[in-house]
Amino acid sequence: MRVADGVHAMAVISLKLTEALDAQLTEQAHRRRLSKSELVRRALTAFLQSSDLDAEGGSSQSAADLLADLVGCCEGGPADLSSNPAYLSDFGAI
Repeated sequence: MRVADGVHAMAVISLKLTEALDAQLTEQAHRRRLSKSELVRRALTAFLQSSDLDAEGGSSQSAADLLADLVGCCEGGPADLSSNPAYLSDFGAI
């Protein structure tokens, strides 16, 4: 894109959305205090960057990243649950 007065010129596209998706977009844009266009640009940029990583065999997030909010969420269990064979004696038994 060419630059005019320090601002990148933007291409204009037309996009058809369901009423429900438009309502969600409007709500999120309002909540984040962004224009709908800016929110769509950010979401599209994130999606395309993620798609590029996936196509290259990488992942934008590891399993640990995806489960980070669950790590350490259980309290009061045995400290050696994952390493003590005694806890696995009847694992998988029906």
